[in-house]
Amino acid sequence: MSKIIKKQINQLKPSATLAINEESNKLKKSGKKIYRFGFGQSPFPVPESIVLALKNNANKNTYLPMQGLEELRLAIANQLNQSNNNNFVAEDIIVGPGTKELMFLTQIAFRGEILLPAPSWVSYKPQAVIAKNKVHWIQTSSSSNWFPTAEQLENKIKSIKNQNLIFFMNSPNNPSGMLCKNLQEIAEVAKKHKLIILSDEIYSRLTFDNQYKSISNFYPEGTIVSTGLSKWCGAGGWRLGFFAIPKQLEELKKSLKILCSESFTSVSAPIQYAAIEAYKGDHSTHLSTIRKILSFTSNYVYENLKSNVINVAKPEGGFYLFPEFTNAKFSSSSEMCKDILNKTGVVLLPGSDFGIDNKKMFARLSYTDFDGSSFLSNTIGGKKLDHATIKKYAPNIVEGVAKLKDWSKSL
Repeated sequence: MSKIIKKQINQLKPSATLAINEESNKLKKSGKKIYRFGFGQSPFPVPESIVLALKNNANKNTYLPMQGLEELRLAIANQLNQSNNNNFVAEDIIVGPGTKELMFLTQIAFRGEILLPAPSWVSYKPQAVIAKNKVHWIQTSSSSNWFPTAEQLENKIKSIKNQNLIFFMNSPNNPSGMLCKNLQEIAEVAKKHKLIILSDEIYSRLTFDNQYKSISNFYPEGTIVSTGLSKWCGAGGWRLGFFAIPKQLEELKKSLKILCSESFTSVSAPIQYAAIEAYKGDHSTHLSTIRKILSFTSNYVYENLKSNVINVAKPEGGFYLFPEFTNAKFSSSSEMCKDILNKTGVVLLPGSDFGIDNKKMFARLSYTDFDGSSFLSNTIGGKKLDHATIKKYAPNIVEGVAKLKDWSKSL
């Protein structure tokens, strides 16, 4: 045991998504043909008006208010109110260097325990481990779109002695790409038990039918809305996200603001000024086009991957599918993904990284390995998408899916 590293830190591994991205880059540099289906990064460029705003504000070099520029926070509140029918004001918003940091600081501040549906995003649990928050998993299934039923949530809450609980939910979901369809029922259970919900809505603007519904509509007093620029705007490397926190959770917001002030101080000034354009400007054409591309690409992968040995649900938003390889005879999903990588060059993340039993042969597939700029510029204007389009602008998707399907047949 290390004498200088804390016990809970010593047991952690690097973030699975970042680790697989670095491994993919190494293999690619070594000359191996790699299909990067493991890392969920937007392939699309940041809209030009937002890039221009960044350029025009590159000279901004002062520390900004810890909570974020007021003009930006007001723009964010207005955008949420218009899209989600919320009732936020600028004071409800905290801007941070990505939502990941804000989630981590929330776990540090929170005196209670964490409820996670399995599967869930890979970083929720490690953050809880660092913060010494006990995690309770709720096993879900594809029959409920990989979200817990109200009954499952109720039973789990009743089984826990500590009733200070935060429930993390992510819709559209990472890793499944599915939407939560029982929001009202979950909200009713949450109200009954005064459960705090952290609604991770980072993929909300990438809901394929553009009909996203937030659980904050059903339980506004207990829901923290979390989202940012990384997915819909293609600006993951800019590191800007935010929380919208209702007035009923003022105590938590106050503590979070203190932790923000003692950690990141404030988000980069040029990025915040550029983000004003992101949340005040009209990006509807850009968004509708990337939703069209992602929907078409996801459907291509779904239709060409599903078989009598691959169970997979059709995604409804985001970047991912969550296939199960029913004929794979490996000791763990981790071993299976290593075999897939070695034999096909296809990079996947094992289901165990998302809280699924390692003996079940699930893996997350990200269908973003294509040149988003070319695909986007040749789709704007209502151009029809077909097999020739995806073959031309997303050849790695076509080749990688074919190799994965062939691998599954060889088992």
